[in-house]
Amino acid sequence: MGIYESLGIKRIINCWGTVTKIGGSKMDQEILDAMNEAAAAFVDIGMFHTKAGERIAELLGCDAACITSGAAAGLAITAAACMTKGELSKTLQLPDTTGMRNEVLVLKSHRIHYDQALLLSGAKLKEVGVTSSANVAQLEAAISDRTAMFFYVAEAERMRGSIPLSDIVNVLRVHSIPVVVDAAAELPPKSNITRYLEEGADLVIFSGGKELRGPQSSGLILGDRQLVEYCNANNYPNYGIGRSMKLDKETIAGITKAVELFVRRDYSNIMTHWEGMVSRIVTELSATSNAVVRRGFPTEPGVQPVDIPRVYIEPKKTSAKELQASLADLDPAIYVDVQGKELVINPQCLEKKEVDVVVRAVTTLLQ
Repeated sequence: MGIYESLGIKRIINCWGTVTKIGGSKMDQEILDAMNEAAAAFVDIGMFHTKAGERIAELLGCDAACITSGAAAGLAITAAACMTKGELSKTLQLPDTTGMRNEVLVLKSHRIHYDQALLLSGAKLKEVGVTSSANVAQLEAAISDRTAMFFYVAEAERMRGSIPLSDIVNVLRVHSIPVVVDAAAELPPKSNITRYLEEGADLVIFSGGKELRGPQSSGLILGDRQLVEYCNANNYPNYGIGRSMKLDKETIAGITKAVELFVRRDYSNIMTHWEGMVSRIVTELSATSNAVVRRGFPTEPGVQPVDIPRVYIEPKKTSAKELQASLADLDPAIYVDVQGKELVINPQCLEKKEVDVVVRAVTTLLQ
């Protein structure tokens, strides 16, 4: 009996994607082997963290890398880094920001649930514009002697109230204010790993447990060497707010191996695999008269990764939400997304052997 069965928990067929609440992604055996190897011996965590960061930066072609205990931890640590700038006394003072620049600028349209992590550092958020619009003049007006950094959310860049990253960089660079991009789930495309830095961002944050397919409790901060050093100063195993964001040796080993595999991964073959599953599901479900079925890519702001094809199903006899709930009630449970009136199947974490199960379940529930 497996661990989930022993606890009375159903297995999940993942048609949703690398979503945190259902475990992110599955790790390759090479990653598990690296984690097991790390678990079998003691190591100087600080040195391991530093050397692994150097290796990851080399692999990804960026100046420097800091490993974190998830992307949300990366938000807290980058805010702390931009406020303390490597000064130990300030690091130990947080979340009390007396005497520091402590304002983080963020577009109103880029506010997300996860930005609460920025507040853990003691930073204060200052919104720019309104949800439906923002401009460079409003950004300029928001800058003050209290501004520590600008926070840009990649998944919100298509929102009506967004400003192009390049425009933001041009404004903030004049004031020597760092621009930090949250790109937690912005892979694929593979090129996104360096895209935001190439567009001028100072730091970019990725989840380690999504398309990097590393440990779910890992993340990366990539970018400017000096700022990454400030991040490391606020990160585990040092004292400060990062002390509670513990990184074990197994996670460091796992994300390092995951990056090695990511760099070698052939996305042309992977995309062909995803397209094959999507095509098969669309073809088989199109036989029913009880739904409109189509293949497509996400066009809604905030839905990512945008490069992965999906199956969109608009049921005629029930709602997408009701169909979603019915699929989740099955054993094994089938987890899908819903966007508007459509149920969405994302092949990113779906296995070929599971396609028949999904098609049969959806067909039955549509009748």
